[in-house]
Amino acid sequence: CAGCLALAGDNTRVGLFLGLGLIAIGSGGIKPCVASNVGDQFGSANQHLVSRAFGWFYFAVNFGSFFSIYLTPILLSKYGPKLAFGVPAALMFLATFIFWWGRYKFVHIPAVGLGKYVDEFVSGGGFKTLLKLVPIYLFVACFWSLYDQSGSAWVEQANKMNLDFMGITWLESQVQAINPLLILCYIPLFTYLVYPAINKVFPLTPIRKIGMGLFLIAGSFLIVKWIEGEIQAGHRVSVYYQILAYLVLTAAEILVSMVGLEFAYKQAPLRMKSFVMALYLLSISAGNATTAVVNEKMVRELPGASVTAGAETWVQLPPGTAFIAGQKVDFGGDTGITVVRDGAEAQPL
Repeated sequence: CAGCLALAGDNTRVGLFLGLGLIAIGSGGIKPCVASNVGDQFGSANQHLVSRAFGWFYFAVNFGSFFSIYLTPILLSKYGPKLAFGVPAALMFLATFIFWWGRYKFVHIPAVGLGKYVDEFVSGGGFKTLLKLVPIYLFVACFWSLYDQSGSAWVEQANKMNLDFMGITWLESQVQAINPLLILCYIPLFTYLVYPAINKVFPLTPIRKIGMGLFLIAGSFLIVKWIEGEIQAGHRVSVYYQILAYLVLTAAEILVSMVGLEFAYKQAPLRMKSFVMALYLLSISAGNATTAVVNEKMVRELPGASVTAGAETWVQLPPGTAFIAGQKVDFGGDTGITVVRDGAEAQPL
């Protein structure tokens, strides 16, 4: 709540870092515990409902995401950050109050203390469980390193596309709203049609679901790669093609993310549920960190060159250097690139 208020109240880099920092700390407390809390509501008599419960939990998450991703850019462009981030802050306060109000309606699993937790880890099978989960988490980290680019690199790509869709010209940051909307459609579709149909051919275990999702997300990036190639060639590509990539990406999310949450909960020892969920969520951080490192390494500095700008713009590069399509290029900093305008002195580009 405080993070949302910081974003709404301070439209500077300080407010941005303070707001995102507080949200990150809050999420670190909420996310591993809220998923465990969902599973803790079920005992031996109704364990068969856990999968369906996690499905509805994921449905609720994406129901909120759709409206947030669709409406926040509109509020931001029309009314500024105070309203765009103030509305989520108000809704978060309301949700917190409702959660507090219903606190006695939940099943509570008491905290066991550090001693019993260590016993569970050493002699209760906790360490062996983690060793089995680590290889899966590494693959899941690869999934998130790709998936979260849909909220960054794909948005930048959409900015260079024809954004007319269903008679509406969308903002580039709104296109990603198709993802949570598809989740709402895919959850019942996969639960009641896709999974039963595949189970008739071969048993569909959680590990097989995750494996299928990894192949699917690779397929979505093949579509995005083709789009980028068309853009680099100077073509104006319709946003319909990126929506096709979202269709594949979201199917991968259903198979990896949603299944992974439930799988991590079920595999965790009784006193290590939240801890194992936290490690699962740490794979998201690892994936994002990988993407950040790769993005940094993609930037190639060009040696000093001169640029003449006017009716036409000419860039003179030293011999042996060239632009590479799709690679990020540093035109500033210490590269010594200068621009000359109308006979004036050369200035840094």
